[in-house]
Amino acid sequence: MKIGKVIKITGASARSIRHYEDKGLIKPTRQNNNYREFDEKVIESIQTIQLYLGLGLTTEQIKDILFCQFPDQQEKQEHADKGLYCAEVLQLYEAKLREINSQINSLNDAKSALVEKINQMLEHTEEEEQ
Repeated sequence: MKIGKVIKITGASARSIRHYEDKGLIKPTRQNNNYREFDEKVIESIQTIQLYLGLGLTTEQIKDILFCQFPDQQEKQEHADKGLYCAEVLQLYEAKLREINSQINSLNDAKSALVEKINQMLEHTEEEEQ
């Protein structure tokens, strides 16, 4: 499929899609006229990239994750030479999960404090009205 359809499916901009390709995150095939041709694997990769960018991961971290999720033989050799292993990516996942859980806990604490302040203000307002 062409880039226009990919944009409709993923919501990613053409600029983002080209950036992902430049960073080696996706590898669309090229037609004879040099147009990019995207398959379902690339669509899935773009959706995964969007998720991980939303979590605050870098494109290099995402590249390692995508390798572990969608490896091909050439990439396996390239990554093996660099010493990048999926076990390290798993550790990255676990660290990111801990970070997210910490953020959730902080937000829950802030929410509780805010609810308490609201309740105090409501009680004070009710006392003044009586």
